[in-house]
Amino acid sequence: IDIVIGTHRLLGRDVSFNDLGLLIIDEEQRFGVTHKERFKQMRTEVDVLTLTATPIPRTLYMSLTGVRDISMIQTAPEERLPVMTHVGRRDDDLIRQAILREMDRGGQIFFVHNRVQTIYYQAERLAEIVPEATIGVGHGQMAEAELEAVMSQFAAGELDVLTSTSIIEAGLDIPNANTLIVDRAELFGLAQLYQLRGRVGRSANRAYAYFFHPPLNTLTPEARARLETIAEQTELGAGMNIAMRDLEIRGAGDILGVRQHGQIAAVGFHLYTGMLSQAISRLRAEREGKITVHPEREEAAAPREIVTIDLPIPTYIPTDYVPDISLRIQLYRRMADLTSEEAIAALAAELADRFGERPGPVDNLLYQLHVKRLALAAGVEAVTNESGQISLRKAGLAHVDRLALQQSLGHNVRVSRTAIWLPRATDEQIDWKDTLLEILKRIEKLTQAHLFPKTIIMQEN
Repeated sequence: IDIVIGTHRLLGRDVSFNDLGLLIIDEEQRFGVTHKERFKQMRTEVDVLTLTATPIPRTLYMSLTGVRDISMIQTAPEERLPVMTHVGRRDDDLIRQAILREMDRGGQIFFVHNRVQTIYYQAERLAEIVPEATIGVGHGQMAEAELEAVMSQFAAGELDVLTSTSIIEAGLDIPNANTLIVDRAELFGLAQLYQLRGRVGRSANRAYAYFFHPPLNTLTPEARARLETIAEQTELGAGMNIAMRDLEIRGAGDILGVRQHGQIAAVGFHLYTGMLSQAISRLRAEREGKITVHPEREEAAAPREIVTIDLPIPTYIPTDYVPDISLRIQLYRRMADLTSEEAIAALAAELADRFGERPGPVDNLLYQLHVKRLALAAGVEAVTNESGQISLRKAGLAHVDRLALQQSLGHNVRVSRTAIWLPRATDEQIDWKDTLLEILKRIEKLTQAHLFPKTIIMQEN
């Protein structure tokens, strides 16, 4: 047998593989980390492909940090419409209105109540609210034949409302069911809520999802954050944004351990990843001998991840160029993460291809990304406009031969104890931007040649 398709049963100790080489995990959010670690124990070098609409925090974090590769399918099926989502306190009148509206257009309804002990009571209550509807009940503790009969009736359109537990969360495709009502939505995780909402709207018809909860003052902060997220993220393909929010709420977990989540809210995900990246860069620099041995100079010589840039040019994405605000924010975030000339050039080409000829402020924004990349590589802390001059602030200038540095940079620059000053030409015909890039490149070469640390050591000796 070349391919085995199975459930958790494949993890049994009595199941052995001759030469396992590829593991594909569908609906990854339904598998625990220990399950996937068990697969890896079967063979140390097994390739793993995970498929999910909402990756668990640990897997998403490993992808964002480069431990794993990630790719996204962002094209929705043809004629697919976003699901209209309502989040609020339970309202029987609204439930009746939603069910009758769906029935009037010949559709069916999912009613999710995730407690087997009280699910039949909920079905009876629904029958009182909407006596016109035919209601069935389905949950995982029913006999197999009984559950199969109920699901077959619903799939055949013989039932108007299916009252069920979260067993419908994944793998169910009934195009005629286009209204979802979830009772006690605060008890579900973000991935569960998103998966449940994905059970409706699977045709060209507009779908509706209602998530009901008790009074807000009885909810935990985490539950309130989950409900706010599912209410905000209603566009098609929102799974990635929801997973990112889940990562912020629950934490990233352990890269090498089996915990799927952990505390991160006190620090913030963006700051945490920035600190982690900076620490990794520092360790690599130490290993390669790029950091001076003087502890008080370490901060100056270590690679910097933050640079302040304030240039006298407009840098933004105009609203008439990219009208959608969420798309503009997404582009700003992408730009903030660019670290190479190739990536900046690729984004510039993509912008021209998607939105047309780039306006001046967008070109200025891309230029500023070039300045940022070179400044980081050169160890420059700030590139600012001061009194008609461009100031490049770099630590350690007080300990170098400033006259020799000034001669090597050229372009009429001036080197002080705290900064390198570049006269900014007032004549618009003379482009100071190219000069700035050239000087940053020269500083980068000098920094990579360890000019500043060596000069410090020589003067101290």
